[in-house]
Amino acid sequence: MTTKRDFYEILEVNKNATPEELKKAYRKQAIRFHPDKNPGDKESEENFKEAAEAYEILSDPEKRQRYDQYGHAGLGNGGGFGGYGGGMNMEDIFRHFGDIFGGGFDDPFSSFFGGGGRRSGRIVNRGSNLRVRVKLTLEEIAHGVEKKIKVNKYVACVTCRGTGAKSGSAYQTCSTCKGSGHVTRVTSTFIGQMQSTSTCPHCGGEGKVITDKCLDCSGNGIIKGEEIITIKIPAGVGEGMQLSMSGKGNAAARGGVAGDLLIQIEEVKHSDLVRDGNNLLYNQYISVPEAALGSSAEIPGIDGKIKVKIEAGTQGGKVVRLKGKGLPSVNSYEGRGDLLITIHVWTPKVLSKEEHAILEKLAKSTNFHPNPTEKEKGFFSRMKDIFE
Repeated sequence: MTTKRDFYEILEVNKNATPEELKKAYRKQAIRFHPDKNPGDKESEENFKEAAEAYEILSDPEKRQRYDQYGHAGLGNGGGFGGYGGGMNMEDIFRHFGDIFGGGFDDPFSSFFGGGGRRSGRIVNRGSNLRVRVKLTLEEIAHGVEKKIKVNKYVACVTCRGTGAKSGSAYQTCSTCKGSGHVTRVTSTFIGQMQSTSTCPHCGGEGKVITDKCLDCSGNGIIKGEEIITIKIPAGVGEGMQLSMSGKGNAAARGGVAGDLLIQIEEVKHSDLVRDGNNLLYNQYISVPEAALGSSAEIPGIDGKIKVKIEAGTQGGKVVRLKGKGLPSVNSYEGRGDLLITIHVWTPKVLSKEEHAILEKLAKSTNFHPNPTEKEKGFFSRMKDIFE
């Protein structure tokens, strides 16, 4: 599996780049690697797609925040999750980023490279995105998990195979736009003639019209259905994090590009452990004798019980750190968190006569009285001055 390059590196900007700086950087890279300028150069074509994906993520504040926090794993990977790049093709790039270059429906680079364009200018339908919530336990978050979910959505019509036409010949080129998908109007104004381009009102920008519609989908090419989708969730994800699967949303009308499936992560509360970033927190209660004499305890961990030694003379509030026993980071290079155990010394509220007598006897021993060091005495003295 190829390692994805850093988006900021691709656009040659720093992490504090403003939206305007990002737009300028993307324009520069897109012109540099545009396929019309580098015919037959596969490397340039890949760089062109890389730049488009980087800009698509970094120009969206929400996606940029996820990327800055979690890296590529926060957007997904080539195995099914994907920022946008998992299903990105040239049609997507031109359609989504044409506004950067002031283009209309044609290839925005035609003015740079002599016209003609690579595209016909026809509109490609795109299905809407779907959003689902997936609940995960800490154990599932720690190891990553594969979930199968049933999604109700629009799917391609089986009868017409998503074309919307009753048969393969049941459509024809739009007579209004001659198959281009758009119409050009020239109007006279006081400063001269003005030319404007807009979507063809007859075919809706598709460049063709159906003459004999499919009866099952009424010519739309999509019907209501369901799909069982396997979601591979990487280890270390967190509450509120959003992953995406390209092309797993609603199917698009008449064979267009399907939308994306957006997966919102929800954490199921653990009965004993509390998550704090990649660290796990646990409260362990021990008795006065255990604190004084020392003991051992079994602590619940992600992978089962962990035996912990409690040293003699342990004070209430002490934190025992078990390194590497927390959760992994979504970005593997950040390593794994720790399990932090806070020791609480339990003082009984009700005593038997015998217990009362024993404690009275112990109370007379100097060992059972606080004995702060000189440094601690100085601190307590300062605190006393503050509050008096």
